[in-house]
Amino acid sequence: MAESPIAREKRVVSTVMWRLIPFLFLCYMMNYIDRVNVGYAALEMRVDLGFSATVFGLGAGMFFVGYVFFEVPSNLILEAVGARWWIARIMVSWGLLTACMVFVHTATGFYVLRCLLGFAEAGFFPGIIYYLTFWIPARDRARASAWFLTSTSLSGVIGGPLAGWIMGLKGTLGLAGWQWLFLLEGLPAALLGLVVLRRLDDRVEDAAWLPGADRTWLRARIAREHATVRGEHAAGLLAALTSGRVWHLCLTYFALIISYYGVVFWLPQILKSFGGLTNAQASVLTALPYLAATVSIVAIGHHSDAVGERRWHVAVPAAAGACGLLAAGVFQQAHPWLALAALCVAAGGIWGTLGPFWSLPGTFLTGTAAAGGIALINSVGNAGGFVGPVIVGKICDRTGSYQAGLWTLAVTLLAGSALSLGVRKEARRASPR
Repeated sequence: MAESPIAREKRVVSTVMWRLIPFLFLCYMMNYIDRVNVGYAALEMRVDLGFSATVFGLGAGMFFVGYVFFEVPSNLILEAVGARWWIARIMVSWGLLTACMVFVHTATGFYVLRCLLGFAEAGFFPGIIYYLTFWIPARDRARASAWFLTSTSLSGVIGGPLAGWIMGLKGTLGLAGWQWLFLLEGLPAALLGLVVLRRLDDRVEDAAWLPGADRTWLRARIAREHATVRGEHAAGLLAALTSGRVWHLCLTYFALIISYYGVVFWLPQILKSFGGLTNAQASVLTALPYLAATVSIVAIGHHSDAVGERRWHVAVPAAAGACGLLAAGVFQQAHPWLALAALCVAAGGIWGTLGPFWSLPGTFLTGTAAAGGIALINSVGNAGGFVGPVIVGKICDRTGSYQAGLWTLAVTLLAGSALSLGVRKEARRASPR
């Protein structure tokens, strides 16, 4: 009995996703851990090095200075040389630079290394999103992106307790706990980068693990989708970089990312401020908001694919996350456990926006326009990663509390919710088979 088109699509897409997503998940988990472990390190690092909240917030945000400036060039290089070699280069360089954080002793050194780390990591996330457009049909992309992006939330579930354990090595071989944290989380990323060279294929036709007939079917399916996008949204690189629709997504992501990294870099210290917690206990408790984020990102991504809608699947979680941040600020002093529950709601809302959001660019960009456009969206958006931590740090130094900082993050998240509803509605059409 001949296999039906629907059955074949499900089988081939499932095979591709099982091959690519778990490995990319692991790579991005390592990426995310190395990007945000400075938030856990700060529990000791700020005391050891005498950094104020403003200095730490600026140093955490300096990552995004290098990241933003090299994001678009990095993705264009990836398209030219292939994902396999460029992603491997990114991982090796960021892993080694993370390990070099061991040598930080001054604020200037902290700023410089964080900026260099941003240069090294630039292009990794948008490169993966772009890479998936050549392997995953459009109708399944929000689900694939959601599963891939759960690595950021699960890295928090794992990263918090892991950071607490690693920093318990304080004094071993004369190194501080935060130095061990950077060393033991940086070097494995560099080693994993070498594995990329054997694990990833640049093109469907190179995938020896996929039967020949399935390779032919998938190449034809993806080619038809790209042709459809080119026909309806004909755009080269310059047109994509100057597109009003692309810049609308840039601003939307910018608003979302301010709150995202404002929470990420300060979460361990916010929890510590509740009182009565050791550094290890505060690190472990960070796992709870990240666990809520993990459930949310998967559930919302699946539902977005099931109903074929994206904008409201960004707007509603963002608004819910803003409510969580507002409540966390209200309950922070008097009811810390309610504040923790509110932070779980906030994390669920913020992370829940990601899968549907990153399925939007592929609905009107393809080829070089997609490589540049996706990178631009991520680049401008991640400038919010500089703004968020700096705002929280400055407000904390002025007020002695995280309350006003949380409320400020909530306002930016509400702005992101409103902006997402202004994104031009995607066409409701079935993907070509």
